[in-house]
Amino acid sequence: MSLSKKATTPVVLGMDIGGTQTKIGIVDTTGKVLSFDSFSSLGDQAFPNFVQQLQAKYQLLIADIPKECKVIGAGIGAPNANIFNGCMEKPHNFNWGDLVPLVSSVEETLGIQAKVTNDANLFALGEMTYGIAKGLKNFIVMTLGTGFGSGIVVDGKLVFGHDGMAGEMGHINVNPNGRLCNCGLKGCLETYASVTGIKRTVFKLMADLQVASSLRSHSFEDLTGLMIADAALDGDPIAKRAFEYTGEILGTKIADAAAYFSPEAFILGGGLAKAGDLLLLPTVKSMNERLFKAYKGKMKVLISGTGTKYDGVLGAAALAWEHFGEGKS
Repeated sequence: MSLSKKATTPVVLGMDIGGTQTKIGIVDTTGKVLSFDSFSSLGDQAFPNFVQQLQAKYQLLIADIPKECKVIGAGIGAPNANIFNGCMEKPHNFNWGDLVPLVSSVEETLGIQAKVTNDANLFALGEMTYGIAKGLKNFIVMTLGTGFGSGIVVDGKLVFGHDGMAGEMGHINVNPNGRLCNCGLKGCLETYASVTGIKRTVFKLMADLQVASSLRSHSFEDLTGLMIADAALDGDPIAKRAFEYTGEILGTKIADAAAYFSPEAFILGGGLAKAGDLLLLPTVKSMNERLFKAYKGKMKVLISGTGTKYDGVLGAAALAWEHFGEGKS
């Protein structure tokens, strides 16, 4: 009598590479994170140092999951990542070179197949698979953090464009003679609708308006989005106006995007979105004032309901399941 071989349980590796921290986790088909860790992205060091650190952390992760689990692939989110060539292209805040061979390095080092895309696309996949966009086929996510990222889903599929770099809505123009952006252009949406953008708005308002504000006691470096939100809730006139101004600009550009894509919903995430109605109400008001009448009443602006430390990892896991799940090759 022969003994049957014990069945294996497929799992995937989700990896979210940020400017300062990388989060990794092993995730099953239901979205349960079986093991999780994080480490410095080592962006100021050479890329091989990052790969070496990743390999060590990965070994710890797989030692912490049931023996019947088998990692079938990895999904990776990273700044300026291109799904077509598997590379990070000229990533800011990383000393890794202009074309970083992320996928090939992970596959060679960890011995598993991998796919990569940018962090905003991961956010879209995570929301569609596990979050507020479940069941939606046409939507746009916007991540309002230190910068501004976006992911566009049409007919249930992410839009990558001909070169893998579609969806950089943070660099659509608000004002050709406006604020200087880190990308070198002037007036990008990112310079207004982000945590950094609202801080810039606060300091401009404090220079222009002779009104008392608790925010005047903070330096630009010390000021946070949460401080601005708390001040607005306490009735601070500078903070309240800063959110109104940010919402006016964001709502205008959402109305523009509606004309291009006619989505079911816009989903806001990231640190600034945690301000909730302080940002949402002026954004929706501005959008509705500028929407082409054919779109009125047909789309929603929603705040992401996730906001956990696993968000990026789950989005990366969704990318891996999409490409390496059952029946995929």
